[in-house]
Amino acid sequence: MPSSVIKRNNVTITGKLSGARTIVFVHGIGTDQSAWQDVAKQFMTDFRVVLLDNVGAGHSDPEAFIHSRYLNLKGYASDLLEVCLALQLRDVILVGHSAGAMIGLLAAVDRPDIFSRLVLISASPRYIDEEGYRGGFSVKDINAIYDSIAREYSSWADQFAPMMMANTDQPRLVTRFSDSLKRIPAERALTVFCSILQSDHRHAVRQLKRPTLIIQSQNDNAVPREVAEYLHASITGSQLKIIDTEGHLPHISAPEKVIEAMKEFVCA
Repeated sequence: MPSSVIKRNNVTITGKLSGARTIVFVHGIGTDQSAWQDVAKQFMTDFRVVLLDNVGAGHSDPEAFIHSRYLNLKGYASDLLEVCLALQLRDVILVGHSAGAMIGLLAAVDRPDIFSRLVLISASPRYIDEEGYRGGFSVKDINAIYDSIAREYSSWADQFAPMMMANTDQPRLVTRFSDSLKRIPAERALTVFCSILQSDHRHAVRQLKRPTLIIQSQNDNAVPREVAEYLHASITGSQLKIIDTEGHLPHISAPEKVIEAMKEFVCA
């Protein structure tokens, strides 16, 4: 079981291997564990660092992607818990980006004994607007995304990447994200986007009982600032840090600002 779990999620264990504390990094859609390279290396002197590829991304086991399991984020959260149990991890500091943040949150609600604290970057429990809640997307917006993925995935990825990455003065980052998206087969990408964009995990947010740091860019085309404020208001004792950068992937475009925002919290 442990070896199959490690293979399934292409788990990498690095940093201070004998360290008493462990940080687990969980990436979001369209990226893989390599998205953390600049952030993770800053913590390798003092922490054991665990990186993984969510099933369907990076070098995860392609045979493990079963559409019915990953129609919502609970399948990914179960995978994360299995990795932690296989490695016998406790007092884990979970750092997650976007969908990876919500995967970590769901796992921590299910098994709070495994996690000591969470860092949620560009996180959203619900993307669709409703009365009294601004998620950033209408149902029409969501359906247009599904339609574009199904009809012209490559062209859609080329348009989506600069919107999410922002920082167009760093075109190599936009290209890197676009290329990463295109490595996901269109049918699989459609399943994953459905699992994220149609989700509503606000009930789980209110159940989280672990110290939590929420990191949000000043301007994020996927997650409005109101969502970060909602998370902050809903998670007892949480901290919210708005960092001076643009885009939905600040751990890639502005890693030094993300590191600065999370360092004191992680090292406490």
